[in-house]
Amino acid sequence: MALLQLRKLVKSYVDPEGQRSVVVDVAGFEMNAGEHVALSGESGTGKTTLLHMIAGIVRPDSGSVEFDGQDLSQLGESGRDRVRATGMGTIFQTFNLLQGFTCLENVLLGMHFGHGANRDRARTLLSRVGLESRLHHYPRQLSTGQQQRVAVARALAGKPKLVLADEPTGNLDHANSLEALRLIREVCGENNASLLLVSHDREVLSRFDRVQQLGEINRAAH
Repeated sequence: MALLQLRKLVKSYVDPEGQRSVVVDVAGFEMNAGEHVALSGESGTGKTTLLHMIAGIVRPDSGSVEFDGQDLSQLGESGRDRVRATGMGTIFQTFNLLQGFTCLENVLLGMHFGHGANRDRARTLLSRVGLESRLHHYPRQLSTGQQQRVAVARALAGKPKLVLADEPTGNLDHANSLEALRLIREVCGENNASLLLVSHDREVLSRFDRVQQLGEINRAAH
């Protein structure tokens, strides 16, 4: 059985002039457990909205998001929050680290919403991404590449079955982009997590065996 299945998924928004615009219209999409998939999409193609619907942050107008046998579109907000906290990890383009907390605290806070904070696992993950000497540093004391590594550790801390990555290399230079991608895929593999990554970087996309154009599955992107 597929880990993730999208069926007849539609989301629209009303602009300030009162006009309704469809931003996501996906007839069908699925991926299996342990699979790494890249979606190629430029800005304005509905990629962030799509990822937010998969994560249960945004509810679709119609259609279904089935994750690990559960239809998220049929759950209330608290139910979707639980599924997201225990089954998914997200890597944002802007990292979304809490500036008033250390690297270790950022990872631990992320774990609180899932299976509970585990200091040993948080330390192990930060060490795994090369930050064992930066545990008590704040984000402002880190390079962009190091902040990305904290974001990777935080996303994997709750042992998710699926990691969602929204342009995770967008703020990195070429060398750090490839290193971040290698790290994300390697740590996902070690934790048996599936990966759904959205990018418009051709070199990043070339590293995936399965790449789909967002416009091919999202009819609203045309």
